[in-house]
Amino acid sequence: MQTILITGASTGIGRATAELFFERGWNVVATMRTPRQERTDPRWLELALDVTDAASIDAALDAAHQRFGDIDVLVNNAGYGLVGTFESMDDAQIRKQFETNVFGLMRMCRLMIERWRPRGRGVLVNVASMGGRLAFPFYSVYHASKWAVDGFSESLQFELEPTGIRVKLIEPGAIKTDFYDRSADFTHDPARSEYNAVVETGMRRMNAAGAKGAPPSAVAEAIWQAATDGSKRLRYPVGSDARALLLLRRLLPDAWYRTAIRKQLLG
Repeated sequence: MQTILITGASTGIGRATAELFFERGWNVVATMRTPRQERTDPRWLELALDVTDAASIDAALDAAHQRFGDIDVLVNNAGYGLVGTFESMDDAQIRKQFETNVFGLMRMCRLMIERWRPRGRGVLVNVASMGGRLAFPFYSVYHASKWAVDGFSESLQFELEPTGIRVKLIEPGAIKTDFYDRSADFTHDPARSEYNAVVETGMRRMNAAGAKGAPPSAVAEAIWQAATDGSKRLRYPVGSDARALLLLRRLLPDAWYRTAIRKQLLG
């Protein structure tokens, strides 16, 4: 029986992924900062894990190994969005964004690679975003973190090919989760009044798009495909908006693309 470990599995994409793999017969290690222990089943293990805390990562991996033995798939899903005007953000907020979305993900990857390399197999699934290949207003630092994950994952795929470890990159578009409230950190100082009108319009339209997004189960299905298809495919866009916008970004000249996004989001 195969085993999957998922970070950020308390709600949204992470929870939907944990439930899907459990329903399909896998052992599931669902990790989160504060486990709820809502299910008692020998194939289900909830563990405390904070990707910004190396000690909690080590403890969770050891506990998972004691219960199930080898982990076959790691899903790096933990993350959040720092959004708003860049000028209003301080260094601590920016560091937190990168510690969670980038450095925490890299810690998880390194530790699993160390465990997998001797046995010659394993699947790393990094949940990025369509925002790792294109950009919207007021998401500058979030985009920077996701572009970092995108570049890291693409390079790592080349690097790990001789080891038998496969790397997958999930690129969701707008998804109906708590990303737009609980998992987002909105920052704007209204005293910087030049931004106020476009911030109000832009965030309202972005949140409306999120409310119409695909369900978390769509991302879970993409993660299932990535984990089980046995291919060397790297990228798995999720949602009609992601597929359409990534295509437009590739085909349109920069000026045309920026004009379209500005009109759609800022009026």
